[in-house]
Amino acid sequence: MNPKIVTAKEWLVVGMSFYGDPFSQASGWSEDNEIGLLWKRFMAFDLTRIKHRTAPDTCLEIHIETQETAAKGVFEVFAGVQVDKLEDVPVECVVKVLPATQYAVFTLEGQQIVSDWSNMLQDWMASSGYVRSHKYVIQSYDSRFKGLDRIDESALDAYIPIARSPVSERG
Repeated sequence: MNPKIVTAKEWLVVGMSFYGDPFSQASGWSEDNEIGLLWKRFMAFDLTRIKHRTAPDTCLEIHIETQETAAKGVFEVFAGVQVDKLEDVPVECVVKVLPATQYAVFTLEGQQIVSDWSNMLQDWMASSGYVRSHKYVIQSYDSRFKGLDRIDESALDAYIPIARSPVSERG
């Protein structure tokens, strides 16, 4: 699977987050693990209180690696929406500012969504001439995502921040 390469300006994202091992209570794609519980909390929030949304039908899930990720299996999971500007951000929400960068955008469909698609991304990265420019991954859910109960009918986009590999620039 080959991604689309896009260049994006800085992203402003408003939402809610969890930090820890999101799979301690339930593994995989489950509404009972910490990621599922985060989404339940975020979707129960009155999203109309978040001003200046760029795409009203799109929500984002961002996995952010930290210094503890490799050693302890913990990371931050953020559920939110992209906005054009920050104004009257609800106190219940937090803000993430994602840097301007290039992204490899993979469209995942059906069972690919719930598979271990990170292996596919690593394989592509190894032969692409790119490296990760930042330690996060964005999953973009729009009207193509029908829910876990209709995963075979669903699609989502995974954004991987990338930069040209210094090795490929020399070669």
